[in-house]
Amino acid sequence: MSALPPLPFESPTTPDDLEVMREQLGRDMRGVVSIARRCGCGRPAVVRTAPRLEDGTPFPTSLYLTLPWLTLDISRIEATGTMADLTRRLETDDELAGGYRRAHERYLARREELGDAAEVRHVSAGGMPTRVKCLHALAGQALAEGEGINPVADEVLATIDGVLPELVCRCESVDATPDAASDATGEEA
Repeated sequence: MSALPPLPFESPTTPDDLEVMREQLGRDMRGVVSIARRCGCGRPAVVRTAPRLEDGTPFPTSLYLTLPWLTLDISRIEATGTMADLTRRLETDDELAGGYRRAHERYLARREELGDAAEVRHVSAGGMPTRVKCLHALAGQALAEGEGINPVADEVLATIDGVLPELVCRCESVDATPDAASDATGEEA
């Protein structure tokens, strides 16, 4: 049993959610456990996935961002060199690095609530705890857990209109294409 409080926005997955995720990603989402966060319109925004997929493949990204407009905005931020800047800051900003390390530990504990995959037991997401590799994965954690858990993701999400404090709906403003809603880690749940 985890000592973590429940995810504040988590809800069960419905058959309609699975269809929406298929539209968002252009394929079926695998390993779905629940919806960790929804868009303002109720569509899945972050999906909670099992640490091991149905075929036995270990899958470390347990909080998976699926919302096309936000995925696109984060991809644009990644293209600016922000990840390298944030990684450099982690080397010199002890407060930021400490918060990021705690976010990593929480990610591992949260995934462990769902089971174990020994191959990825110490791997969280997004480059944590020492570098910033994928803002999509970090945003998934921040949106699922709420503000104050991942300082790097909170900082990035604060620059995107309509994300904080509430996740507003802009679903109709972006086509739900596989390219717009891919996980930049290259992992496919």
